[in-house]
Amino acid sequence: MTLNPSLTTAWEALSRHAAEERAIHVRDLLDDPKRFAQFSCEAQGMLLDYTRQRLDARALELLHDLAANADLSERIEALLRGDTVNNTERRPALHTALRRDAKRPLVVGGRDLMRDVAAERAKLDAFVRGVHSGAIGGSTAQPFRTIVNIGIGGSDLGPVMAVEALACFRRDLEVRFVSNIDGCQIADVVASCDPARTLFVICSKTFTTLETMTNARIAREWIAERLGSAALSKHFAAVSTNHKAMDEFGVNPDYRFTMWDWVGGRYSIWSSIGLALALAVGTEHFKAFLDGGAAIDEHFASAPFAQNLPVLLGLLGAWNVNFLGTPSHAVLPYDQRLHRFPAYLQQLEMESNGKRVHRDGKPVDHATGPVLWGEPGSNAQHSFFQLLHQGTADVAMDFIAPVRASNPYQEQQNLALANCFAQAEAFARGQTEAQVRSELAAKGVASAELEALVPHKVHPGNRACSVLLFQRLDPNTLGKLIALYEHKVYVQSVLWDINPFDQWGVELGKKLADKLAPAVRDPGAAGSQPPGVRGLLEYVKRWR
Repeated sequence: MTLNPSLTTAWEALSRHAAEERAIHVRDLLDDPKRFAQFSCEAQGMLLDYTRQRLDARALELLHDLAANADLSERIEALLRGDTVNNTERRPALHTALRRDAKRPLVVGGRDLMRDVAAERAKLDAFVRGVHSGAIGGSTAQPFRTIVNIGIGGSDLGPVMAVEALACFRRDLEVRFVSNIDGCQIADVVASCDPARTLFVICSKTFTTLETMTNARIAREWIAERLGSAALSKHFAAVSTNHKAMDEFGVNPDYRFTMWDWVGGRYSIWSSIGLALALAVGTEHFKAFLDGGAAIDEHFASAPFAQNLPVLLGLLGAWNVNFLGTPSHAVLPYDQRLHRFPAYLQQLEMESNGKRVHRDGKPVDHATGPVLWGEPGSNAQHSFFQLLHQGTADVAMDFIAPVRASNPYQEQQNLALANCFAQAEAFARGQTEAQVRSELAAKGVASAELEALVPHKVHPGNRACSVLLFQRLDPNTLGKLIALYEHKVYVQSVLWDINPFDQWGVELGKKLADKLAPAVRDPGAAGSQPPGVRGLLEYVKRWR
């Protein structure tokens, strides 16, 4: 039975407590010597420090009541055992099976899915080893040196993020990515590739995605023009379920990999969509990546909520969004290798929880997913941190950092950590008027100038910050990091009673684009389009 969470006693109690909590500045909580022990959690080689969140022990207790009221424990079990948690598409969401130990059966609908998963893993591993050894090469028998992944959404964001994050684990292969339909990426990529030594990996579950297939056809023409049509079967691999379309395209049957309808695109990095990552780092590192995700699955399933990292992140997010009214969330990695991680999380969080109806189709009367964004830390300090410190927007933040460097320069990572910790403190504590006056007076600033400067130098602080710390960014840790945020998103969907596994909002624009494409090619035939579109098409015709 669906129950609007905002009508529960737990929600009402949290709303009342939040009204009291708003009167307390987080700086007044931070000097408690017991706070770090009470508001931090170490598990799976990761430390979550949420001492700078704007909540006290009572708020945390009430959030746990909200989780119990939403039957979170049962919903976690339902996800992991393969129940139909995606109710609008009537199927499970079993991305966790993709990283599960293949020796542990997972029977769904009378079939052990792990047999299928193990077979696909073995096929992917054999292909990767073949490419690395040179046994699988191009039409001229030369080994591949460039891999070009063609996909969009989860078929691009996951692989490109992971390949960038694990750059220091890469083998001697260049891995490039093409996603956008405007032609710039594919043009730039092929301009610097040797066709005889280039393998394209087309990632499209349906093999009909407009952006992906448009770029794939350009790549096919490029190979055919330079190596001949007979070479095509040697230079294209694909991840799809549409064998007829792959036949028509000319994909070698031995170079085809599958994914299942119970794997959403934004969760597909664990599947054969991760082929580009496996090619980049090798099968052993790819397995370590899968094992990291599996370790967080076990933690999510078994840890008490008070020590459960994904549950804590989910509860904190709901507290900020629903009870403190914080509509925006910034993810700030202090490691340049994670520069694509915020973009990856944008899809994961906003495509999952950007919903306006409950699971039963009734409208929500509370906020759901926040706007998520971010950039690597030190660069961000010199761009948008000014708004976060002294602007009027209220933004919650996750600071993410490895202790050990992802490069030979540990001293520079030490500086990054100093910046990370300092910014978290500054956002939480702020700088009071009294502190500004004292600082300016100590510098000998004249009274009149001092009074003029004070309001400009005050920092309100009281920003909600968490720090997520780990030892080193390696394949296993990256797997943990991704799975941690996946399960955080699921926790919030349960608290909000929404379906995080469909994405109908993606479809409308696609359908309209299909209808508009002929008119853009021939603006003279645009008579049936809406007036505003006809006006735009007139300029296309004039300026083309």
